Amino acid sequence: MRKRKISAMAVLIISFALLVVIGTAYVATANQAMEQDAATHYPKMAPIDQYLMTDQGAEMALARSAAPESISRDAEVLVLGWHGFETAVNGKNGFVCIVERSWTSAPDPDIWNPKVRTPICYNAAAARSLLPRNIKRTDLILAGRARAQTDEAIAAAVDKKDLPAMEPGAMCYMMSKQGYGGDSVKHWPPHVMFYYSQTDPATWGANLPGSPIMAVSDEHEHPTEHLTMFSIGVQRWSDGTENR
Repeated sequence: MRKRKISAMAVLIISFALLVVIGTAYVATANQAMEQDAATHYPKMAPIDQYLMTDQGAEMALARSAAPESISRDAEVLVLGWHGFETAVNGKNGFVCIVERSWTSAPDPDIWNPKVRTPICYNAAAARSLLPRNIKRTDLILAGRARAQTDEAIAAAVDKKDLPAMEPGAMCYMMSKQGYGGDSVKHWPPHVMFYYSQTDPATWGANLPGSPIMAVSDEHEHPTEHLTMFSIGVQRWSDGTENR
């Protein structure tokens, strides 16, 4: 099993929590839950072993559940080890599936929640331009960097262009019925996400009444990322069953 050497990602953690909750009712529920958890049960990072999965096969299966089997069966799969993500299976189609942990996929109340397990599958463009940021954030966190230090390091890397800009067509699948988003938002509805370098959400008609597209641009939230994320809810989970 070889270590996959990739650089960094600062995910828009608070915004992400709202972005992927599709529909007004979901957003209201998420906001209420986060307000209730404002005192957070996870004030600091737990021991690293609590974030790891002892069954590598189970982690691989969970990672693949992010996308339909027709996509994920030929994807590269990464699993989390003591020093970062490692390649467990080489892929054939350019997709990369992983199980994200709390520091890259949970809202603030769950930022150190060791129970968070979020399956995600990146296409080739996102694997080259977005996944590196995610991997680097994980590397820094596991190396003992504080959250503020990690944010600063990633911001500097983005500014110096040590981290790539988003490639055209970068997207990911988050359609798993499994996984755990945290105590604040326990399970994300099935959706796909598209990534651009700082794009006006209005060009997609996102966030408008009746629009199925939600978006977060870091122009106002996290300008160091130079990133805009668009999320579109889908009707079915990756296993083909309907989201009811």
